[in-house]
Amino acid sequence: MSETNLGETVRRLRGVAQLSLRSLAERTGFSASFLSQVENGQASPSIASMERIAAALGVTMGQIFDAAERPALSAVVRADARMTVTSEWSKARIESLGAAGPGGRLESVLLTLSPGGKSGTRPYSSEREEFALVLEGTVVLTLAEPGGGEGGREQEYILECGDAVTIRARVPRRWQNLSRETAKVVMVSGR
Repeated sequence: MSETNLGETVRRLRGVAQLSLRSLAERTGFSASFLSQVENGQASPSIASMERIAAALGVTMGQIFDAAERPALSAVVRADARMTVTSEWSKARIESLGAAGPGGRLESVLLTLSPGGKSGTRPYSSEREEFALVLEGTVVLTLAEPGGGEGGREQEYILECGDAVTIRARVPRRWQNLSRETAKVVMVSGR
């Protein structure tokens, strides 16, 4: 497995978008100091934070992997060649299951949550519909009403190995592993 240097990739994409750290901070709601720490590899953002940064840069998490990956000559991605991002804060790892590349319409990742791992402190939304299949372990998926904000209605689902879910775009979601075993979830979304 190859660990993606998230910070270098964020810095490069920020440069392509012609954004200053301060401008990116305004778009994400994070401090410029925190974003600088991410770019310099001194901070480990949560999965939800990584998605907020990607959205503010006008890209998806898959496109962050694409930006870090070498151009692929085929659609086959060997297990030992997957690009990964590890979030110490989330106790999680995201692995690219294949670069969509230019013109590609699907993005697929493998989310591995260690015991106690979670995608963020509260549900976050994505602009894209997402399909998820639990490959290993048990996870708790929290879905919130869009725009519900603090105190909004939330529904929790316990998903076990083999369970699947499709989550509509803009429905806030949070993934948690409350068990003592590692959990793995494959997620596929459109670009």
